Amino acid sequence: MTGAPIDSNRNLSTASPTFGGRRSFGRLSSGLLIAPSILSADFSRLGDDCRNALTAGGDLLHVDVMDGHFAPNLSMGPAVCAALHRALPDACLDVHLMVTDPAAYIEPFHKAGASHISFHIEAVANPRPLLAEIHARGMSAGLAINPDTPAEAIFAYLGEIDLALVMSVTPGFSGQSFMPRVLTKTRALRDAAPKGMRIQMDGGVAPDTASACRAHGCDLIVAASAIFNRGDYAAAIQALRTA
Repeated sequence: MTGAPIDSNRNLSTASPTFGGRRSFGRLSSGLLIAPSILSADFSRLGDDCRNALTAGGDLLHVDVMDGHFAPNLSMGPAVCAALHRALPDACLDVHLMVTDPAAYIEPFHKAGASHISFHIEAVANPRPLLAEIHARGMSAGLAINPDTPAEAIFAYLGEIDLALVMSVTPGFSGQSFMPRVLTKTRALRDAAPKGMRIQMDGGVAPDTASACRAHGCDLIVAASAIFNRGDYAAAIQALRTA
């Protein structure tokens, strides 16, 4: 992990372009970040697998949470996040809530050691109270959009979030193919975003698509099978940074 230590006295009650918060983005590099998604990790040795991904050059860990309703799959809950936090207490844990009721998960994931929480604009009529709650608990906050949701759906909230997450696959399963059409949304978000706001691409990103993501304004790339399904994590992460 890279970057400066966290200032524990900092006021984190409002959104900050520098990503303050416990173990959060503020301590990481200001450049491109690579987030190995644990959805494709070996769950029989999850702590070791994630530690190896970070040692190999990953900047943070992406935790995909699905409830079987918003996304047609079930995945990990707060207990898995807490186990990762125990195994890797200094790791930044980036929780992505693909759930129908994100309000029910803010406090459990905060207690489990999450550093950041993103939830979907499609799941809530008014995201402002949830964004404020996430920030009040010392975490950074993000809004996510599905492939068919226009970037404009979150424009009104860009001054209140630390990260905009663009899905480049339909939420549900690892290993899907990247949808190039979403790149126009990341460019629109980058052009509209305040300075310092991160733009994250999640879904099907591999070395052959990572360069296009970077060119269209992404500075935080999530990769699951492109890292954990490779024998050499360091080479896989380097390829995502430089391809």
